[in-house]
Amino acid sequence: MKVLVVVDMQNDFVDGALGTKEACAIVPDVVKAIEGFEGKIVATRDTHTEDYMDTQEGRYLPVIHCVKGTEGWEINPDVQRALDEKHADLIDKPTFGSVELGEYMRKLDREEKVEEILLVGVCTDICVISNALLLKAYLPEVPVRIMTSCCAGVTPESHDRALEAMGPCQIEVI
Repeated sequence: MKVLVVVDMQNDFVDGALGTKEACAIVPDVVKAIEGFEGKIVATRDTHTEDYMDTQEGRYLPVIHCVKGTEGWEINPDVQRALDEKHADLIDKPTFGSVELGEYMRKLDREEKVEEILLVGVCTDICVISNALLLKAYLPEVPVRIMTSCCAGVTPESHDRALEAMGPCQIEVI
């Protein structure tokens, strides 16, 4: 089975508090990737609480974002429609990498062999790379691939650096 992981395509990362023009630009490609995908789809959602600024992440990234229940926390409406049509599973994660996602993928692999994991989403240089490395640790023999046309970073430069960093970790950039 092939698995598509859609990382944090939430309003706050697309056109909200931490949005970028690059994130806005990938939305149509992410929707096409979801619509054309044959396999299991899972989406992650960065999820914070009202006390975000009191967390370690909040102290290093002092921009309130993705607070559960807010509009910014919701997945971009076009992406959400595509996910709904494909009956995607959803995992809320409290930080960059999701241990729950790793455990979910390991369980899927036990039930039906996972042949490939594709990742799309934002931010390439934070959550995409964190989850790609985490998935590689959970399932080291499963090919993990990043669809570059469906990813955006905090900046174009940090996006490129993250893609470059994944190569030596045996994460294929396509």
